[in-house]
Amino acid sequence: MAADFLEIVITWPDPLPGEAEHICRLLDGGTHFVHLRRPDAGEEEMRRLIESIRKDLHPRLILHSHFRLIEEYGLGGAHLNGRWPDAPKFHTELSHSCHSLAELACAPRFRYVTLSPVFPSISKPGYGPKGFSPFLKGKIPALNVIALGGVTPERYPELRQAGFAGAARLGDVWKPFVKK
Repeated sequence: MAADFLEIVITWPDPLPGEAEHICRLLDGGTHFVHLRRPDAGEEEMRRLIESIRKDLHPRLILHSHFRLIEEYGLGGAHLNGRWPDAPKFHTELSHSCHSLAELACAPRFRYVTLSPVFPSISKPGYGPKGFSPFLKGKIPALNVIALGGVTPERYPELRQAGFAGAARLGDVWKPFVKK
């Protein structure tokens, strides 16, 4: 994968067997960042997940909550979203969730922003693009926009052509681990 196209993986919302080992394999295999997203997790659960991942990979872990753990563990940054919209008081790299082209106006303030859903979601059936069609050359108004929602590696060429700086994956990475 080219260094100019970021590949990000977001964790499944619930713990999965062998998850920490898989996160390590993803990062060792070229994934740039793994976002630790546990909407219902307490700080101790997040702490256990972080501690189960090799320390040399901690700078490539991005938290969606419990931001004080970033400094404690030397993590790579905070991802601001509807549940955790406020940046930590200490300096860290920031990313942000966007769900419309209009929201991309904030993009220059962040390392990158995610725009979702770009395609029909793999992890959330029935959740798909909300009235924007970003696949017209030049329609992505910022250079640091990461596509999210229904993204698979097969779609990378299409995303590059549309002007995305990278792709964030969730469903295609974790669905095989989810018990049916």
